[in-house]
Amino acid sequence: MPKGLVRYQKSGGFHFITFSCYRRQPFLESEPARSVFERELEAVRKRYGFVVAGYVLMPEHVHLLVGEPLKSSLAIVMQVLKQHTSRKMKRRGEARFWKRRYYDFNVHNEVKRVEKLRYMHRNPVKRGLVEKPEDWPWSSFRHYATGLEGMVEIESEWTARRREAERTRAGEQLRIPPLR
Repeated sequence: MPKGLVRYQKSGGFHFITFSCYRRQPFLESEPARSVFERELEAVRKRYGFVVAGYVLMPEHVHLLVGEPLKSSLAIVMQVLKQHTSRKMKRRGEARFWKRRYYDFNVHNEVKRVEKLRYMHRNPVKRGLVEKPEDWPWSSFRHYATGLEGMVEIESEWTARRREAERTRAGEQLRIPPLR
């Protein structure tokens, strides 16, 4: 590990993760590549039991705001995610798909969580890829703005309300008697 890079995991908070394509190549510039990444992120999220609070896919890098996994460590989750996506997207003759490391910033409070989400969602606008965050479909912005469910489940108030409604419907279907 490079000098000065300290990771604080198993802290119970969110992690703002950034990782880049090898040599900052725009390997994620196509819609099919972004779709592969989203599918793999969702599969890894389910497999390791972590929440995704936000994300954005840029042509040559990714930002994630994630909770700690229930199974294994965040380092293993990132390794698996990068391996699975690179196996599916790496072109013949390419040496690598991803840079080896990832940047991890611990997010311990609501102010920082919102700051990181805003940073991620504004990244495509800042880069001139779109005029407004809602115009970039490869991020969690639309979910936060409208509750729209995409390929990746985003942990938010919208998601919590949907789960509660599902539990209520399931309870009604089972006709569970009230506790006395």
